[in-house]
Amino acid sequence: MHPADTNAVFWIPLTTALPKTRTPMRIFLTRLLLPALLLLAGCKQPPAAEKQPLQSPYEKGEGHTTATYGELLNYYRELARRYPEVHMQTVGSTDSGEPLHLLTYNRDRIFNFEQLRESHTVVLILNGIHPGEPDGIDACSMLMRDLATGVVRTPEKVVVAIIPVYNVGGALSRNQGTRANQNGPESYGFRGNARNYDLNRDFIKMDTRNARAFAGIFRQVRPHLFVDTHVSNGADYAYTLTHLFSQHNKLGGAPGHFQETVLRPGLEKALEDQGWEITPYVNVYNRPPDGGFTQFMDAPRYSTGYTALWNTPGLMVETHMLKPYPQRVKGTYVLLETLLDLAGDYGDTLRGLRQKARAALVPSAYYPLAWKVDSTRFQTLDFKGFRADTLPSAVTGLPRLKYFPEEPVTLEIPYYNNFIPADSVRIPEAYILPGAWRRVRERLDWNGSSYRELERDTLLEVTAYRIEGFQTYTRPYEGHYPHFDTRVSQTSRKVRFRAGDLWIPTRQEGVRYLLETLEPRGVDSFFNWNFFDPILQRKEGFSAYVFEEIAGAMLESDPDLREAFNAKKASDKAFAASAYQQLNWLYERSPHYEAAHLQYPVYRLEP
Repeated sequence: MHPADTNAVFWIPLTTALPKTRTPMRIFLTRLLLPALLLLAGCKQPPAAEKQPLQSPYEKGEGHTTATYGELLNYYRELARRYPEVHMQTVGSTDSGEPLHLLTYNRDRIFNFEQLRESHTVVLILNGIHPGEPDGIDACSMLMRDLATGVVRTPEKVVVAIIPVYNVGGALSRNQGTRANQNGPESYGFRGNARNYDLNRDFIKMDTRNARAFAGIFRQVRPHLFVDTHVSNGADYAYTLTHLFSQHNKLGGAPGHFQETVLRPGLEKALEDQGWEITPYVNVYNRPPDGGFTQFMDAPRYSTGYTALWNTPGLMVETHMLKPYPQRVKGTYVLLETLLDLAGDYGDTLRGLRQKARAALVPSAYYPLAWKVDSTRFQTLDFKGFRADTLPSAVTGLPRLKYFPEEPVTLEIPYYNNFIPADSVRIPEAYILPGAWRRVRERLDWNGSSYRELERDTLLEVTAYRIEGFQTYTRPYEGHYPHFDTRVSQTSRKVRFRAGDLWIPTRQEGVRYLLETLEPRGVDSFFNWNFFDPILQRKEGFSAYVFEEIAGAMLESDPDLREAFNAKKASDKAFAASAYQQLNWLYERSPHYEAAHLQYPVYRLEP
């Protein structure tokens, strides 16, 4: 499955370009020919301190260790100092108090992304979102050096941007035990950040400074292809590499079609040709994958779900946690190098995808807000797994799952990677957000959303939502008690808005971000993440001994109300047996009931 040099952990830089190969012969040619090439070219010898190529912290540890945060930054600073094709900058801040860093390689030495975006293909790689999964951190440290020295030649007009460590607080919280299911390295960072948030759940709610800084980097870079490096969990099998692309139906349009029909099969074939077989992310837990599995649906809270909102194809690399660490790092390196080649092969296509996707997201078009697996369509995988069995546990005495890696098996299993819309919404012309909801406005700003403030009080005919029902998690999840299964009713009416309220047009690049966050039924909407919870609590009420007379007068003066009231009592025994429920039912239909209760404060201006 893997090349003969799988356990090699050293990459020797080449400062003069040689024909690109993917075999150990490249290292041999480097060592043999470099002195002669330098002599023939009449090159001056570099200063003594720079004669030796940089060794990454991972290489210094001979494959057993991963770089500490400080070691990695010092290494990258030296790399940027030596090579003008490498640029290092700080962007924003993180919950740890440290900034994020952005490292860029461009053989054309242009680092203004506004200047190069239309002519170059930009690949953004995110490392260390979970610092206990450091494979990408170490693979990228060597890849960037090898790009700078010419051992790896990027295709023309391909720019590589890397966030060396995203979860800085987690990287600084180094330990040797929290990754109980993982085979190396010797020590590593922690999954939670400085405030114990899982950053791969924070891209929409943006509770952390990390997420805000990432949004700034993403807006600055606006990559054509996004990669997030991870280590998997859940099952045992033969593969070192698995891929988790953004779900292609959800990504949709031209980007989704290109990713599913060109990019994914192209990556799989190119890796297989190099001896690195790869399979889709094995989305199972506490059971063997023998019966097949579905693709993981990356909601907007996840990195690739977030980047999909800007029509950017995205990929999570998931190496297998039980494979030796050098093998995982090498596999990540090869995969990233292969993706750069594909970015070069399809650069023109990648640069045109966003424009094609935006053209379809116009007012009056329908946009899917929820998805479900299409059980009628699947792909058959020749899956290379291990025999699995259920045996009595020596610890608990109860049944336990056990894999037998010494007994490999090839299984034909179904892989369900097609999804169909379960709910959709018609795209409005604009949303109107009262200016008082400042936390929502902040997130619109952080994500570059365009809007204007109303200059004067204005009466507008809009579609208004009322929250009719929802479920709420009973256990905390990433600092929230999120809602789900949200149901709304809608009415068309005239609403007076105040000067300073926000008019947010949907004819903008971030239309998908607006739809996913401002439509309350969206799985990661601001409503479901508790940003509008004050509307769920009534601020006024009634005293039964006072409201009795008012309720009686209402029933006496309104025959239709009286008929509906009696029908409700006849059909609902609990209602008929509760005096409070009956009075409350009438109170909610009286002029005393507050209009703000359950009234969703974001309004739609229809096309």
